[in-house]
This record gives sequence, structure tokens and C-alpha cells, in this order.
Amino acid sequence: MAAVPNVLIKYLGHATFLITTPGGKKLLIDPWVQNNPACPKEDKEIDSLDTILITHAHFDHIQDVLEIAKTHEPQIGCIYEISNWLERKGVQNLNAMNKGGSQQLNDVRVTMVDARHSCGILEDDGSISYGGEAAGYVVEFENGFSIYHSGDTCVFSDMKIIAELYQPQLIFLPIGDLFTMSPKEAAYACRLMNAKRVIPMHYATFPPLKGRPDELRELTRDLGTEVIELSPGESLG
Repeated sequence: MAAVPNVLIKYLGHATFLITTPGGKKLLIDPWVQNNPACPKEDKEIDSLDTILITHAHFDHIQDVLEIAKTHEPQIGCIYEISNWLERKGVQNLNAMNKGGSQQLNDVRVTMVDARHSCGILEDDGSISYGGEAAGYVVEFENGFSIYHSGDTCVFSDMKIIAELYQPQLIFLPIGDLFTMSPKEAAYACRLMNAKRVIPMHYATFPPLKGRPDELRELTRDLGTEVIELSPGESLG
């Protein structure tokens, strides 16, 4: 497993990653930690945090954002409708954006790209509020290294455009099936993007999420794609 240049990527389970940038700042993608059954107990408390990115508003990607935002007051990047909802909840340091847009959040340059998925916000009373659309992110670090976190999505042909425009060096793809791609669709996404390295995510958290990294590895063997299987709590860097 090859390292990434001066970036530490820690997998907290499901689709949640805690990333330490070359400058030492902390970036959390999809804040589902305390209530995430896949997150190891020793990783449920985050000591410091500078930036949060939210791909969409389903509970398994956003459930802990209010508590984490209150504790650490990070800069938060998300689609406009989620930002509006968070503002009504009293959250500060919101940086709304939309697909195709880019902005600097602390020491990372963030571009929001498309994803194909639903995005309703489950309220305390059981109703569902409109959460805009699901998205993915291309994140460029200050040393030029870049990643693509697809968020929850099916495979779609414009992934090829994302690869051509932004040339991410490492991609994160869901493989669980049922609510996202399975390994079959993720392998096709790797072909569209000519992916050299991929981290599978959004699998095994719940019994219906049956896709596994070995399947993706087998389906991309002819591509030479390195499938980097991280266990929850494990780091790459």
C-alpha cells in the first residue's frame, strides 16, 4: 500500500474520513462518528477539527454535525439547502456552495461535483425536509495532491469529466449496493476515471450493504487499479 504525500487519511467507517492536511489541519468528510456503529470507540471523540465537508443530508452522513460544529466551530462546506438548514439550527462558519463551484476552506481548495442520490433531511418529528441534491467533492491540498470523494452515488458517465477536469490522484467510491453502487458499478466508475488508486467505502456497516473490496479488486484487476482496503480506524499516509 503506497503512501500519499504528506496527507494522513483515517477511515472512521461507512463514508466518514478524518484527513490531516500537509499543514496539520483536520478535515472531516461526512460527520457521522458518535452514532456510527462502524467507527471504533477510540475514534469517536475528535480532539480538534478545522473543516467539515458534507456530501448530503442522510443521517449516516450528517447525524453528528450539530454537536461537532458546536464543539469545534469548524468551517463547513455543503450545498446551499443544507447550509440553510444548519443556519436555522444555530450553526456558524457555513460556506454554502453548489455543483461546479470551488472555494478555499482553510488550507484545502474544494470543488463540489455531481452525485446521483437522494438528499432528504430527517427531522426530529420524523418528517423529511428538502436537502438540495447529493454531491461529491474534489479536494486539493496545498502540496497539489488531490482526492475525489464521490459521496453516495450510482455510476454516471460524467465521472469521466470529473477525472479529466480535476485529475484526482486518489478516489473514494461506495461499493455496498442497495443504496449506492455495488462493486460492479464501482468497477465501471474506475474505468471511466482511469483510476489508479481507489478506497472503497459505504459497505458492511449494515447487513444489506453486501459489496466487498475483494469483488472490486477482482473486477478491476485488468486495469491495474490499486484497491486500498482500510478497516475502520486504519490510516493511509
